[in-house]
Amino acid sequence: MKNVLIIGGGIAGVEAAIYYRKEGFDVELISDRDYLFIYPISIWIPVRTSTFENVALPLNKIAKRHGFTLTIDQVTAINAAEKIITLEKGKERHVNHLVIALGSGKMKHEGIEHTLSICGVPEQSLELKTKIDTLIARGSGKIAFGFGGNPNDPSGIRGGPGFELFFNLHHHLKKLGIRDQFEMTFFAPMANPGARMGEKALKLMETMFIRNHFHSHYGKKITRFESDGIIFEDGSRLESDLTMFIPAGNGHPLLKESHLPLNNSGFIRINDFCEIEGVNGWYAIGDIAALEGPDWKAKQGHIAEVMGRNAAHNNAITLGVKSGEKKGYKEHLNILCVMDMGNSAGFIYRDDKKAILIPMPIIGHWMKIGWGWYYKMSKMGYIPRIPGM
Repeated sequence: MKNVLIIGGGIAGVEAAIYYRKEGFDVELISDRDYLFIYPISIWIPVRTSTFENVALPLNKIAKRHGFTLTIDQVTAINAAEKIITLEKGKERHVNHLVIALGSGKMKHEGIEHTLSICGVPEQSLELKTKIDTLIARGSGKIAFGFGGNPNDPSGIRGGPGFELFFNLHHHLKKLGIRDQFEMTFFAPMANPGARMGEKALKLMETMFIRNHFHSHYGKKITRFESDGIIFEDGSRLESDLTMFIPAGNGHPLLKESHLPLNNSGFIRINDFCEIEGVNGWYAIGDIAALEGPDWKAKQGHIAEVMGRNAAHNNAITLGVKSGEKKGYKEHLNILCVMDMGNSAGFIYRDDKKAILIPMPIIGHWMKIGWGWYYKMSKMGYIPRIPGM
């Protein structure tokens, strides 16, 4: 039986572990936490629609269900030249077949410690809940949500969850009857945040902002964050009692001395089959990999899963475990999301041929809740997986 080591217990790494097992590999998954955090539904933790426990799926249960080995440890170094990884608790490992799924690093901003992110370490979702509860108890406040950019690689921008939590918080405050006591502002350094979703989505977003009395601060680079606000390059200041900010993705810190081929932002260069350039037997998937494709491309969970499945399939072909054609990730590049708003949602889809936005009052919110249930049940193998989901 062929052996493979997968580092990273997120959406990409877990999908790879499941599908490498399906291909007959002996699989070990190394993760620095003992649960899979389902980021797409974590938007409900800060507004008390869901709990941390409902969003965190224990990795040992997934491992037992699918028959792979789980090791809880921290990867401290990667040496592609010698095909060695180093672990914090363990020792150096020589690895012939490796899948790197560690996620990305984050762009650095002065004063970032004054912000919390819904896409950061999972515990920050609980800190956001505490902050929101404190403001609600006070009865008023100024709230600023935003996301940053990476001019070298826009695919690492993740603004959707910021908008979703923003809309859910609005709905939460409205249900409590205190929305009018809060000033809510969304900020971003680009002139048209969300433009890659398509023109129709932008117009709907503008309509929603006007209808719900949201403020916006777009088109100005962020100079620094302070404990009670944000300073922009033109000297303007946005006051805030709560700042939720999602930094753009950047190269993972471990990659700087890894001898791996990297692009200008520090992401690992791969070919269409997720094979790392010049390192035979090693693959990179998910946010840590450099995507090739159209300008609007985005790193999303469903693309990470495609990459995980393809890595298993392609590695099996390379090693002669199976026959057939290798599969590429590029043909699957699209933007696909259900943007939840607390009591409704919008279905958004974009590829090279079309950009679609379908408003889904009420039912859209329940569809996303249903997706969360489906994701957990299908990941555990209790129900069949629906192709494309």
